[in-house]
Amino acid sequence: MTAGEVDAYLAVEHTCTVATIGPTGPHATALWFVWDGTSLWLYSITRSRRWVDLERDPRVAVLVEAGEEYFELRGVEMTGQVEQVGDVPRTATDDPDLVEIERLFAAKYQRGLPEMFHDGRHAWLRLTPSKITSWDFRKINQ
Repeated sequence: MTAGEVDAYLAVEHTCTVATIGPTGPHATALWFVWDGTSLWLYSITRSRRWVDLERDPRVAVLVEAGEEYFELRGVEMTGQVEQVGDVPRTATDDPDLVEIERLFAAKYQRGLPEMFHDGRHAWLRLTPSKITSWDFRKINQ
């Protein structure tokens, strides 16, 4: 995929698979995300195994994939290290670093609410990927 196709794809897909490294090996979970054109923002429960894994070792692989039939398969894989952004857990306090991200998240997942809902259990992780790999098998026969 081109960079523009990756941006468009990540804007509409809803669920990614996040792979972390724990003390007993890899751990993969599904998570919602927002892509800002540079970084993938993950809204994670702070008491999850994923969060604990990433506090210990911030290396991560993230996969966003779609398609049912072989010639429909497409996806984006990102690798790198995450960093926590904002308060942990996230509250509704003003944070200029998160204004646009939370607007995008609310529009994507909270049926266009003007403000993001905070439950006091989640916080933000930002992945600025060191590597992005994408594919789109729909282009094979073109």
